[in-house]
Amino acid sequence: MDLFTDEYFMNIALQQAQQALEQDEVPIGAIVVANNKVIGKGFNQTELLHDVTAHAEMIAITAASNAVGSKYLSECTLYVSIEPCVMCAGALAWSRISKVVYGASEPKFGYSLTDEQIISSKTEIVQGVLQEEAASLMTEFFKSKRQSKRS
Repeated sequence: MDLFTDEYFMNIALQQAQQALEQDEVPIGAIVVANNKVIGKGFNQTELLHDVTAHAEMIAITAASNAVGSKYLSECTLYVSIEPCVMCAGALAWSRISKVVYGASEPKFGYSLTDEQIISSKTEIVQGVLQEEAASLMTEFFKSKRQSKRS
């Protein structure tokens, strides 16, 4: 039995999403893995950094690129709790990442990663890994935001 499954690594990405939730950020977490080792991680920090580009994926990609000393992540996998947006999909394309695994779809801002104009057809896409857990964090976050607006 392989310990290092997509579910194993998605749980780590979900821990990152939980950190975002605890800091009142949209709860999305991401990690980059190479040879079964986490080489980059991040969670949304757009509010903290006052930066619309401070998405979990962007932070994880930057950390991973620094770890490997290259802008290319061709032998790596990104695990992200929610389907990437178009900005993050573009960054993933430029990084030449080998595989993208995401939890829940994001029908409002997510970008369908099967569009070969953005992501290379060589990039493996896996969707729906721990989908319920990922979606639950988002639901909890936005529910609390709606409740606080009513108060």
